[in-house]
Amino acid sequence: MNILGIESSCDDTSASVLTDEGVQSNVIASQSIHVKFGGVVPELASRAHHKTIAQTVEQALEESSIALDEIDVVAVTQGPGLMGSLLVGLCFAKGLVLSRDIPIIGVNHMDAHIYANFIDESPEFPFVCLTVSGGHTQLIHVKAPFEHEILGQTRDDAAGEAFDKIGKILGLEYPAGPMMDKLARKGNPGFHKFPQALLNEGLDFSFSGLKTSALYFIQDKEDGFVENNLNDLCASISEAITEVLVKKLAKAAEQTGVKTIALAGGVSANSMLREKVEKLANKKELKLHIPKISYCTDNAAMIAITGKMKAELGQFDGMELKPFASLQN
Repeated sequence: MNILGIESSCDDTSASVLTDEGVQSNVIASQSIHVKFGGVVPELASRAHHKTIAQTVEQALEESSIALDEIDVVAVTQGPGLMGSLLVGLCFAKGLVLSRDIPIIGVNHMDAHIYANFIDESPEFPFVCLTVSGGHTQLIHVKAPFEHEILGQTRDDAAGEAFDKIGKILGLEYPAGPMMDKLARKGNPGFHKFPQALLNEGLDFSFSGLKTSALYFIQDKEDGFVENNLNDLCASISEAITEVLVKKLAKAAEQTGVKTIALAGGVSANSMLREKVEKLANKKELKLHIPKISYCTDNAAMIAITGKMKAELGQFDGMELKPFASLQN
């Protein structure tokens, strides 16, 4: 079965070809236009998808050496995400399946992050997955394929959102998360103890208070403080965010009794988070699964693998497939 995956939920246009031998291509066209605005501008994102999606799909097919006539299924992100961006990918996918008379499968973007762990490995069910991205932070009890229970989620900012917003306060370009991770490796995590909200209150998260605390802490300092202590500030902030994430993950694993844990989402590429989760797994004797860095951020390979799993269960969709902007829909 040859599957073409298409992802366009936010500001990355991506296409991937998955065969029985694995991922044959995973092309990602990122949009740089949003940097000067300090965040993703929805209208600009959808326009950029329009310009690049055909070329991105064509490149994915070319790199895979699989012709369009050889594609058996098209899997496409249905949501959540920016409505305009989702529509571009979904309409393009519908055009392909209509012209080739092949099935289409709509994929939940958050499910796809979880099942990115199945691209190179085969996690055993049940397991608990910590999904951390720019838009979501969730603890998911994955009991069986597509049988999930949300154990906890953020009440305000997502972890990735907190990295980006605090990074902006520190004067870093959007998206700030990757740069903060790089700088944090050279800093002292104990430089300043930032608050770790809801640490002993269930499995929900809250990061908006951390953002405010960082702002007030910096405002009280003299000129040049941030520049002279940037590495230490990034390390301390990263410590506050990742410590909460890992402790909640440990609590979720204990409460559910699972023997396997997993990471997913763009923030799972964070080196401090990875190191802490690896230590947790070793200490608690848990099996750990983390996708390769290239499969952590938004990409079409995770859409393709999720589409494959749904196809194997006979979960196909029709042309009535519609996008949804939020998880509540």
